[in-house]
Amino acid sequence: MRRIGAGSRRSWLKGVGVGSLLGGLPAAKPASRAQSVYQQLGVRPVINFRGTHTTIGASKQWSELFEAQAEAAREYVVLEELQEAIGNRLADLTGADAAMVSTGAAGSIAIGTYACIAGDDPSKIRRLPDLAGMKDEVIIQKVHRISYDHAVRGAGTKVVEVETLEQLERAIGPQTAMMYFLPGNTNDRSWGEDWIRLDETLQVTKPAGVPVLADCANILPPWNNIPDLARSGVDLMAISGGKHIRGPQCSGILAGRKDLVRAAWLNSNPHSDSNGRPMKVGREEMVALWLACEKYAALDFRKIDRRSESQARRLAAGIRKIRGLRTSRPPFERMRRVHRVDVNWDEAALGISAREAERQLMEGEPRIAVGRPADGGVQFTVFMNEPEDVEIAIRQMRRVFGA
Repeated sequence: MRRIGAGSRRSWLKGVGVGSLLGGLPAAKPASRAQSVYQQLGVRPVINFRGTHTTIGASKQWSELFEAQAEAAREYVVLEELQEAIGNRLADLTGADAAMVSTGAAGSIAIGTYACIAGDDPSKIRRLPDLAGMKDEVIIQKVHRISYDHAVRGAGTKVVEVETLEQLERAIGPQTAMMYFLPGNTNDRSWGEDWIRLDETLQVTKPAGVPVLADCANILPPWNNIPDLARSGVDLMAISGGKHIRGPQCSGILAGRKDLVRAAWLNSNPHSDSNGRPMKVGREEMVALWLACEKYAALDFRKIDRRSESQARRLAAGIRKIRGLRTSRPPFERMRRVHRVDVNWDEAALGISAREAERQLMEGEPRIAVGRPADGGVQFTVFMNEPEDVEIAIRQMRRVFGA
């Protein structure tokens, strides 16, 4: 890919602030030069201890991507050529045969499903989501049913739930378009005892010619989980670009078999008469995601893990000093290493519920977003936090619990 020269344009861009860009629009109220864009809008930022949740921004994009996005936006380019060039590099990084940039992991799931149903047949592509005469069934394990499989159902498919290997074998038929799968370690029993492992799944689906689409939104970090999964033989992988990879929040990767990735591209932007056309990916997102993946894949994840572990220990130790609070460390989820601290207490004795504690943390100054696990209390997810965030969180917990 040709490197875009910037020169004087960079100097010009650095001198243009949001205030200049909005100069032609009526302002709701005067804003000082010291105000951030959020302050100008009256929106308060959040310290994120909830995790990579889209509703609060998912992650902080690498700052070095901003200039590359600006460069990409200042020149025209043929999107097909850019998608192919970046796709080739993403394929190398993921270990897949082919790859393309999508609109997040959910976007990858959607266009991956279209590819498995319509393939590269122009007439079928144009008819989606009318599945008359096409394969219209997608198999999903019952324990793998999540809200994000709406991206599968959005193609007009019928979901066939299975719970055992025998049920999977019986479920495959002439109408089976694909199987949707949530990856996990082979010894993982977080879903219970009865679920079908990936290796068992592929032993059934491969001979039957049924592609398996793996939803990889929650298997990072570390990065090597992605190429390891590619080597397992899955047909497609849907990867989020705006969470742990720290690319643009609206970006993702679809990687896997060349024929299916090409079909997904034909079922999406920039092809106007396709079901995936509304899920447009711009050249800016393509470039930024590519660079984010180059950076992320080269990170020292042991070092990152040690830093997160240290922050989690400090956070737990500080919270335990608050009278009436107990802390624990839940196990890692499936394949990814994300450190968490659970905080519990006797709600009747302290006179505050978990919901109220969460609300007060979110309404404090600064605001802190936490999770609420099913078994009660609140949960702090420690990842991508600034060094000072731990002390701020402890201070805010002391405030909430009247310490």
